[in-house]
Amino acid sequence: MAFNFQTFKTRTLTAIIFAAVMLAGLLINQWSFLVLFSVIHFGCWIEYQKLVGLIDPDYKNISAFHKYAVMLLGWMFLFWMTNHAYKIGSVELQGIGWLMMLIIAILLLGKEIVFKKQLNLKLIGYSLLGLIYISLSWGLMIDIRNIGIGFKGPDLLDFGMIFPLAIIISIWINDTMAYIVGSFIGKTPLSKISPKKTWEGTIGGIILSVAVIGLVAYLMKAKNEESIFLLIAFISSVFGTLGDLLESKLKRMANVKDSGQIMPGHGGFLDRFDSLLIATPVVWLFLKFFI
Repeated sequence: MAFNFQTFKTRTLTAIIFAAVMLAGLLINQWSFLVLFSVIHFGCWIEYQKLVGLIDPDYKNISAFHKYAVMLLGWMFLFWMTNHAYKIGSVELQGIGWLMMLIIAILLLGKEIVFKKQLNLKLIGYSLLGLIYISLSWGLMIDIRNIGIGFKGPDLLDFGMIFPLAIIISIWINDTMAYIVGSFIGKTPLSKISPKKTWEGTIGGIILSVAVIGLVAYLMKAKNEESIFLLIAFISSVFGTLGDLLESKLKRMANVKDSGQIMPGHGGFLDRFDSLLIATPVVWLFLKFFI
């Protein structure tokens, strides 16, 4: 894969603007964090429904209620995964999320069962897959921030922000380094799904991601937590690559180049967050059960 300077320049400039928006959402407070991933959640859902509609035209025929109710159901899952820091007055967002999830789920199933002449399990299945693929991942990202808040790190660092940042930065480093390494020395294709990806670039990206995150942890004097960050970087890089391949498979099935056009050089929401969608649940499992 030859190195294309113009492509790299476009991707880099877009990435800088994108990174600024992401960092603002991640670092301001818990509410900006929730707003950021709420926007990402709906952006991913809109593109997912478009892709599935191209793969199976029957999905284009779902009702407007089904289309938007399933998005709202997933969004309420994000609310449910918040903690006691998210309050509107004296009412916790977590309770609102749980109640609204039940109401929306009952209404959605009721409409599909009662008001349809024939229950189409295939179409319901596509929406359930979307909830697992998109809403579950972003809900668990909210919970990763909660896990971090309860983690006592060096110098009282806010690990509520550190853990999500570690995942996202690991994936950014991995993607960028894999592209650069693969452009210069990549010869062995990684998969037929994404012919431009090479084993050399993939391995190089993973190694450099782990090395950079490890160095940052060392400079932060997080000596007792270095192994945690190294494993987060490794998990994020490996499963992030799998997430990239999965989304590439979906696009190939839909016969499109990009899932959307919101970011020049990067495509749409799914193109930008495909790696994070798969890496997040695995990192969540690691943090939840092994830390």
